[in-house]
Amino acid sequence: MAAYSFQSFGRATPAARHAIPAEDAIALLKSGAAKDGSLLGYGNGRSYGDTCQNQAGSVVDMRPLNRVRAFNAETGVLEADAGVLLCDIIAHAAPHGFFPAVVPGTQFVTLGGAIANDVHGKNHHRRGTFGCHVESLTLLRSDGKTYRCSATSNARLFRATIGGMGLTGLILSASIRLMRVPSLDIVEKATPFGDLGEFFELTEAADQANEYAVAWIDQLAGGRGRGLLFTGNHAEHGLHAASRAGARLSVPLQPPFNVLNRPFLTAFNAAYRWKKGRSAAPRQVGYQGFFFPLDGVGDWNRLYGPKGLFQHQSVVPEGPARHAVPALLEAARRAGQGSFLTVLKRFGRVRSPALLSFPRPGFTLTLDFPNRGEKTLRLLAELDRITIEAGGAVNPYKDARMGAETFAASFPDWPRLEAVRDPAFMSDFWARTAKKLDERQGAAQAAE
Repeated sequence: MAAYSFQSFGRATPAARHAIPAEDAIALLKSGAAKDGSLLGYGNGRSYGDTCQNQAGSVVDMRPLNRVRAFNAETGVLEADAGVLLCDIIAHAAPHGFFPAVVPGTQFVTLGGAIANDVHGKNHHRRGTFGCHVESLTLLRSDGKTYRCSATSNARLFRATIGGMGLTGLILSASIRLMRVPSLDIVEKATPFGDLGEFFELTEAADQANEYAVAWIDQLAGGRGRGLLFTGNHAEHGLHAASRAGARLSVPLQPPFNVLNRPFLTAFNAAYRWKKGRSAAPRQVGYQGFFFPLDGVGDWNRLYGPKGLFQHQSVVPEGPARHAVPALLEAARRAGQGSFLTVLKRFGRVRSPALLSFPRPGFTLTLDFPNRGEKTLRLLAELDRITIEAGGAVNPYKDARMGAETFAASFPDWPRLEAVRDPAFMSDFWARTAKKLDERQGAAQAAE
């Protein structure tokens, strides 16, 4: 298998050195011969960092396991292989009036990846995370056994596998509950705000009145944090069949430099704000443009240049957010680094069943930056510091470089996942964070 096919979406970390087909990994696991740290499931490579990489072992190509096994058109419960893409689930369920209860910013993620990362969407305030809608999953571990896991059967494994970043074994299939919708189309409204204070005033009412809410921030707008608050609800009348998934445009070649420079970003932000914010009237839009706007441009991550990009997503509690979010934006401005896509939204209080889950009550800010080496790494470390001091957390599946201390502060329950991690499974992320913490704890205990 070609290594270039098994790269993270951020492309700031090395591509996988070794990859094996799912059928080979399944046979190896069933035989009980898988070596420690030798495997990691790989979906469609949409994680930005190294949670989907295992340089010391092999990644397992799950994409051929892509069957929708069953669908109940009355209840909306769908069972599918772990390698099925979200776009295929949408296409299968839409004619029956159902849609995934939670979708991330791309439809090109696998079912297994959505579970392993416990992804979230624009409606966390109402529906929680993806894991909240998982009925059951089938997990193959290196003891050779296949476990059917749910909230009532193998519950410990169930909770650890949701949000467990692929470390508890190989997810083979899952059953999820979809939600009934009147149509796929969205009635969208864009409300301009002049600064972050105005955004914070708007967001509570926006969440109460709408299924979906998310803000775009003009990160280069002189420190005020102006932007657009997008709200949406499924239209009563509209599209009932999924449109064909695929990019209308593409970036066919890798530019030799970062195209998304400051002059470009300034012009883009001005044009985007004018286009989207020129009318306050609600408008009916297609679901792909509302949920997955960047999916329309194939290989858009190439625009960041050959060194790739880093994405930083943080969440901070509601009270500190009013100081922390402006501080995060100001840190990026001071560093002279512009974020092409800056997204701010509010997480609600719907709890995930996951042992480790990134979303928690508060506000989450997402920034992405071209990889400019040490300069960018210093900025990301500063963003980590601001986040942790505000009592927040940094998102692992968007990360490619956070330190072990930042991870521990973000997820103090990490030892509980380590306790049920399948020894045959390891990722580069876990090796540089949790395993280092585990080794330090072991050394400290030995020295006592």
